[in-house]
Amino acid sequence: MDGERYSRQLYVLGLPAMQRIQGASVLLSGLRGLGAEVAKNLVLMGVGSLTLHDPHPTCWADLAAQFFLSEESLGRSRAEASQAPLAQLNEAVQISVHTGDITEDLLLDFQVVVLTDSKLEEQLKVGTFCHKHGVYFLVAETRGLVGRVFCDFGEDFTVADPTEVEPMTAAIQDISQGLPGIVTLRRDTKRHSFCDGDLVIFSGIEGMVELNNCSPQPVRVQKDGSLEIGDTRAFSRYLRGGVVTEVKRPKTMRHKSLDTALNQPRVVVQSTQEAQRAHCLHQAFRALHKFQQLHGRLPKPWDPVDAETVVHLAQDLEPLKGTKEELLDEALLRKLVLSSAGSLSPMAAILGGVAAQEVLKAISGKFMPLDQWLYFDALECLPEDEELLPNPEDCHPRNCRYDGQTAVFGTGLQEKLSCQHYLLQVGAGAIGCEMLKSFALMGLGVKANGGVTVADMDHIERSNLSRQFLFRAQDIGKPKAEVAATAAQCLNPDLQVTSYTYPLDPTTEHIFGDDFFSRVDGVVAALDSFEARHYVAARCTHYLKPLLEAGTQGTRGSASVFVPYVTDVYKGPMSAADPEGAPHPLCTLRYFPSTVEHILQWVRDEFEGLFSRSAETINCYRETRTSLSGMDRTQTSILLQQVMGVLKMRPQTWQDCVVWALGHWQLCFHDGIVDLLRHFPSDKVLEDGTLFWSGSKRCPQPLQFDPNQDMHFLYVLSAANLYAQMHGLPGSRDQTALKELLQLLPEPASMHWNLSSDGAFSAAEFGPEQLKELQELLGDWSKGPPLKPVLFGKDDDSTFHVDFVVAAADLRAQN
Repeated sequence: MDGERYSRQLYVLGLPAMQRIQGASVLLSGLRGLGAEVAKNLVLMGVGSLTLHDPHPTCWADLAAQFFLSEESLGRSRAEASQAPLAQLNEAVQISVHTGDITEDLLLDFQVVVLTDSKLEEQLKVGTFCHKHGVYFLVAETRGLVGRVFCDFGEDFTVADPTEVEPMTAAIQDISQGLPGIVTLRRDTKRHSFCDGDLVIFSGIEGMVELNNCSPQPVRVQKDGSLEIGDTRAFSRYLRGGVVTEVKRPKTMRHKSLDTALNQPRVVVQSTQEAQRAHCLHQAFRALHKFQQLHGRLPKPWDPVDAETVVHLAQDLEPLKGTKEELLDEALLRKLVLSSAGSLSPMAAILGGVAAQEVLKAISGKFMPLDQWLYFDALECLPEDEELLPNPEDCHPRNCRYDGQTAVFGTGLQEKLSCQHYLLQVGAGAIGCEMLKSFALMGLGVKANGGVTVADMDHIERSNLSRQFLFRAQDIGKPKAEVAATAAQCLNPDLQVTSYTYPLDPTTEHIFGDDFFSRVDGVVAALDSFEARHYVAARCTHYLKPLLEAGTQGTRGSASVFVPYVTDVYKGPMSAADPEGAPHPLCTLRYFPSTVEHILQWVRDEFEGLFSRSAETINCYRETRTSLSGMDRTQTSILLQQVMGVLKMRPQTWQDCVVWALGHWQLCFHDGIVDLLRHFPSDKVLEDGTLFWSGSKRCPQPLQFDPNQDMHFLYVLSAANLYAQMHGLPGSRDQTALKELLQLLPEPASMHWNLSSDGAFSAAEFGPEQLKELQELLGDWSKGPPLKPVLFGKDDDSTFHVDFVVAAADLRAQN
């Protein structure tokens, strides 16, 4: 298992699921645009083997969405022409081509079979056989602006992990002794989503400790949100604390075969109007297949005669079983059929992503699969005014790479696209690579006055290779923007693309200023920082440019369009650790954390203060000799303490860095907690008689350093290396040598924090004497070389940034 390459997938799927994926064999039939998307995603995911099947020769219309093909591929088998570029994406995946027919003996060799460009007769034949023999079966199709996916995973498919989110957890306020026992949840806990019958376990309870070791308990949810559990009369009296956690239960899915599901589709929609639309789309695809069977071809683009023929075929179909007979929406049917001859890159990307995700679900047994049909349409892309719709002459094939697109939109829109100029900010990440691919295939910015500008300051890491298909192993270490721009031009040599290795922030407004934005028609942002998103959104509003914004998190994603003074403005949170957009109080983060968000924000503040802001402060003083006496000590006391900690000793060796890291471990996870308990003992009672450590305040426990504990060791390893980076010293990855060194080092001296009576951070602890000492230390340091601030990044697993966050967050949670 290449843990570095698949690190992001492993976080979501876990090791057992990844191992199943790497041992799976998949047959993919159909290598037009949609098939190419499915193949690309499966290879990036690391499926064990992929067999391609498509004997049809490449034609001009394929180039509108099939990014593995080029003009040199014309006339060659699509499968054979796609094999070599696919193999470059992941050397660990076995990729082969099957040139014969799809036989029953062939199907038995695979766990999953996917058809993306096949006639209905073949779909029914293959689907029936796969259903009978336990082979997971999928069909994916696009017709212009409409697409669908069908899944058949058999009549007894067990989903080990039905949900795509972490198990629900909630903090406990009280538990009654009774039949039933009532679990009252803390009021400051986010609204939970427990349901009647959910199984839960308990942990961390003081007093009623019997619940901590109980097997999973079913709950009933009361009107006030409390949970009713079993008999607690014989248990000890509840004192404080504890967490209730959902236990996920496997779920069994029963899928029908395609021949049954075709006439009895299960419709899961939000409204009657959506149900009618889904019914209409389903019948439209049946009618399109009937037309193809009768005429040996699909309808011609924007041909009114062909469109009327398909509409009549749809109206003549037998009603679907289990539904009342309804009149089909003729206008919807006609618009679908008129544009059905086209092949669009964005449609292939969406449906190809869904289909590949369903393959992953089938193999891994994780997350709920489709049940069983999914229809997606983007017919709103067509003009509402019928006079503006394309005519057959505008959509006639011209033996051009955009034939698949002009079959839907005509030549007028193609001309407009070619003159557009878009900025792709942080444009070479996973989403950015997909956007660049679509821009190239769509022909956006291919004229001299158009273009695409890619801005991304990051460099390619090995973990990028599992989701950013424009990069190859030999590109590791190179700038993302430059490599992605070159790769995009290979997809379409006419693409006018410029790359910048600068961020879009206040420091680069001399580059991305008035002149630049005057030439830009729009901005696409795929940023991993909410602060950066707010800045880019503000720039787009200032320059009246539309913003297309997208992001992913695990198996979820979002995309939004913001047009100045037309749509709502961007209103995302200010930071990832603060989803509500309001800052957490300082005393809560440092002394009374009660949520994961509190801990994560504290860790990020620690990283920035220790390895970035303290270095910047020291360097700034070196350059300007600014007095610190005028600083707002209430706001900057923590930073000044961190600066003081850096200045106390300039490290000269790796061992010095380890000593510093060990001392900071002692300060954060032992001494600071001891001081907190000295001021507020576990049994402290407030004037009103309530315990101080109750409600959202959890009584902390100090840790004792143990180099044999993984997170203790990881913290010192990562913190020492980051400290070395900041001081320009070589670090070390030798874990054996570090463990030996830690055994030899003396226990670090205790350090103390000062607290005010209410637990708030005391600004008085950094008074005039401390400022004077700090000024003197700064003066001594001004003679040496400047420090190197460490800017946090999460894409490179080798920099110790993520290691520090993981270790510090884990230890803080243990406290």
